[in-house]
Amino acid sequence: MTTDTATAYLRTRVLTANPEQLRLMLLEGAVKFANQGREGLATSAHEQAFTGLSRARDIVVELMTSIRPGTDAKLRERVQGLYAFIFKQLVDASFDKDVAKVDDAIRLLNYEVETWKLALEVVAQARGGAPTTASAPGTGSRPALSIQG
Repeated sequence: MTTDTATAYLRTRVLTANPEQLRLMLLEGAVKFANQGREGLATSAHEQAFTGLSRARDIVVELMTSIRPGTDAKLRERVQGLYAFIFKQLVDASFDKDVAKVDDAIRLLNYEVETWKLALEVVAQARGGAPTTASAPGTGSRPALSIQG
């Protein structure tokens, strides 16, 4: 796949995704970049480590700040706390050149990816088995997730 084709595919995927799918894409991106940063730390490829971990941190900040205000306060606080911890692990890993801290962050991000995939399945079942792209955000009758991007 050429770079132009991959960019066009990603653009289409983002533009046609609903908020739940966008959040999953962010989580998957954070894992991807954290892994790149980890590889950079492990091989002393400093620019790769910096770029990967910086991008992962940027995504984690977006995840933390994009939780809708109407979300249950207790749940919002817990999820934001988790993302704050992941962010701190990524920052500390950068400063300390500590692969184990990146591994902790990756483990938690992967757990979030799996949790979010399960949540998307529940939403799809609640919609009568329709794919999560069946209705545009804010249209039709759809169950609300507690946390949406």
